[in-house]
Order: sequence, then C-alpha cells, then structure tokens
Amino acid sequence: MALDCTSLTKLTLVLCVAAHGFPPVSGCSGAYGRAIPSLSSCSGAYGRAISDFCVTKFTLDMEALDQRLWCSWPDTFQPYEELTNCTFFVALKMHCFWPNRLIDELFIRLHRDYFHDCALTGRLLRDPPISILGTFIGVPVLVTLLMTALVVWRGKRCQGIV
Repeated sequence: MALDCTSLTKLTLVLCVAAHGFPPVSGCSGAYGRAIPSLSSCSGAYGRAISDFCVTKFTLDMEALDQRLWCSWPDTFQPYEELTNCTFFVALKMHCFWPNRLIDELFIRLHRDYFHDCALTGRLLRDPPISILGTFIGVPVLVTLLMTALVVWRGKRCQGIV
C-alpha cells in the first residue's frame, strides 16, 4: 500500500489533533517543572485517546484491506506502523510511559482479532510443490532400500569365504 497524499494529510491531522486537543495532565511537578501524570489519568484518558484516535484508524484501514491479505506483512505494515507511532505520540503528548500495560494489552487484543491465523514468520503456509515433496520422500526410501540390499548382498557373498 503506497502512502498517498490524502492518507498522509489525514494522519497529520489526527496527530495534530492528538497533540493539541488533550487537556493538560494534572499531577505533581517533577524535576525541571514537568508535570508527572497520575497512574489513573494515564490509564483512563490515555486509553480513551488511543481508542478514539489510533485504534479507530487502524480498524478502518484493516477493514479496507481484503481479509485474505491480513497475514501479508507488506500489506499490513503501514497500518501497523501508523498504529504504533500513534500510540507513541499520544503517550508522549500526555506524558505517559510508552510502552505500558495498556499498550501491551491493546496489541495482544489486536493480534488475537486480526492476526490469529497468521504464521509466526508472517508468511502464509502452503504445501511445497509435488516435485520437491516427492524428492524429499523418495530419496530416503530409495537409500534405505539400497543399503538393505547392499548389506544382504555382502552378507551372502562373504559366507562362502570363511
């Protein structure tokens, strides 16, 4: 999937809204005067922001993609990377740690929903061509039969020389 101007504009708009549209996070002032968010604000507001901005776009991108291509890494790389970057930038703007438990649970849920039938390598599994399969089955069978015949032949040949 090529990144066209329209999707780039949409992504920029989403990130700009995410960067400026959130209320400042309340908490204690830490070193250098930076606000340290409380744990509840990072789980509640951050979870809603991730759901509204990042997961919604990822869901729309995956629904636009044919379901047979969900296991194709070249086809799903762009939406997956955009989701990862979106969660990172939202966490950065909200002064939350990234990655965190919420992100781990999100990606586990998305993998369970979208990528549960995919191979671990990211490629679709299929049987090898019959010529390769036949070679890998036939050669060991022939070698076994030839070795057995050789042992029997050598055994009969050496019996008369004792």
